[in-house]
Amino acid sequence: MPSLSVDQRRALDAAALSTPVIRRVADAFAAAGHELHLVGGPVRDALMGRGVHDLDFTTDARPDAIEAILSGLTRTTWDMGRAFGTIGASVRAGSDEQVVEVTTFRADSYDPSSRKPTVSFGDSLVEDLVRRDFTVNAMALSVVTGAFADPHGGLADLAAGVLATPSPPEVSFSDDPLRMMRAARFAAQLGFTPDAGVVDAMTAMADRLSIISAERLRDEFSRLMLADAPRPGLDLMVRTGLADHVVPEVAALVREVDEHGRHKDIYQHTLTVLEQSIDLERARGHAPDLIGRLAAVFHDIGKPRTKKFEGGGKVSFHHHDVVGAKMTKKRLTELRFSSDEVKAVAKLVELHLRFHGYADADWTDSAVRRYVRDAGDQLERLHILTRADCTTRNQRKANRLRTAYEQLEWRIDELAQAEELDAIRPDLDGTQIMEILGIAPGPVVGQAYKFLLDKRMDDGPLGEDRAREELLAWWAAR
Repeated sequence: MPSLSVDQRRALDAAALSTPVIRRVADAFAAAGHELHLVGGPVRDALMGRGVHDLDFTTDARPDAIEAILSGLTRTTWDMGRAFGTIGASVRAGSDEQVVEVTTFRADSYDPSSRKPTVSFGDSLVEDLVRRDFTVNAMALSVVTGAFADPHGGLADLAAGVLATPSPPEVSFSDDPLRMMRAARFAAQLGFTPDAGVVDAMTAMADRLSIISAERLRDEFSRLMLADAPRPGLDLMVRTGLADHVVPEVAALVREVDEHGRHKDIYQHTLTVLEQSIDLERARGHAPDLIGRLAAVFHDIGKPRTKKFEGGGKVSFHHHDVVGAKMTKKRLTELRFSSDEVKAVAKLVELHLRFHGYADADWTDSAVRRYVRDAGDQLERLHILTRADCTTRNQRKANRLRTAYEQLEWRIDELAQAEELDAIRPDLDGTQIMEILGIAPGPVVGQAYKFLLDKRMDDGPLGEDRAREELLAWWAAR
């Protein structure tokens, strides 16, 4: 079994043993006669040179003792994880302040039909580490003595970029099925490859995800989608059957095979759109964007339901944007995404084809205004999704679409400068409409408002005088 190199030892010392907050916490536990080990992700990340952000510790001390020790260091502690042996605290050392979480050695036992583990506290570090999800997360560094523990070959797997489990994967995933999702996330986040045993167990046990709450599935899926390169993780979910229990509409795209080559591979197209949207997201200076990435993954899920064979051997997917938006809303709602997130992603899916009318024919200024109004606060995401959706290998066609969309963005910018397009509203507000027409609040005010908004879309800014004339003419015609 490999041992720490000189560089790895230095990395661990710099990340843990020399950090003021860690030293203060370590000294307190040592003074109380207890062990304290930095464990899991922080150790892995330090060895990878990724920097340590989360401070997760394990100890032989029981929760009451942990709380007593931490309370001597700070007034800010919390015990929401007490049932699982975890006490958290915000600890300051000089100008440095960090959140730490300390958990009693675990020897969990799980009820196969339950979503939650039955907690049993353990007495040794080795016993604790065998319960960890993957070997690369089953390494520990004693911040009291400096000893490094790697009983399950995590260092070798880290070097090889392999995901393996400390215990047999069937046991590990039966204990906590969400670990299968975590394997997909690490494939995306760290670029690791699950070993054959992990993949086989994920495939055989995918239906165990049915006992996991929608909220936990949502959170793990979101972490995967926000990784630097989510494609390998998403593809792993689909290949092993996990996606059938989380995003079955995406998994269904794989089964949409066209053996005669009359349309492109929708699933592979989707993965490419996701990658291209992330490239554009970065190129345009944005942070990782969950809503935009979800829209890329869901934008074509309506195609299997709308597939139709036309004359001449052609295939159509008419209205797959509208159908896909409804499917997206249903799936994200079931995964307990917020209403704002659901609304935003569904809107992008519904609008992702709108641009193609522009590519085929020149739009009037009115049409451009309506495009902006319909996109609303999702306009920048719609720009990214629409550009990313071009995956054709026909370079001439790709250049034509790219040029057309650049022209559309230029026109949007020009109109925005001239008309404040991002805040389109009628030239008269509801109060002015009621005063001019001499009416009380009611449905007619809304009808008048819509009439003026449509005029604004068609003709651009009217000014209050002309808007008043148009309103009165509309009123007289009624």
